[in-house]
Amino acid sequence: MDVKRYRLIVSGRVQGVGYRFFARDAARALGLGGWVRNVVDRSVEIEVEGEQGAIDGFIEELRQGPPLARVTDIEVRPMVAMGGGGDFTVRHGG
Repeated sequence: MDVKRYRLIVSGRVQGVGYRFFARDAARALGLGGWVRNVVDRSVEIEVEGEQGAIDGFIEELRQGPPLARVTDIEVRPMVAMGGGGDFTVRHGG
């Protein structure tokens, strides 16, 4: 399996609308590892690791978001894969 890792910065109305928990549930459903947290500039930061096809699907789900969210941009930055996979968690602060 070709494991990839990315840092995603999601902008728009993505805080106070359940976005982190939406992202967690979507990632877990796709078998992805990583974490999500709010950032002080009102964006959401995500690190995600897994198979490229699953990550592509995850990013598409992130573009929609939960009902009250309005995503205006997702910045995708490649990272070095750590090979850990594992769970996908919600982090606090940032």
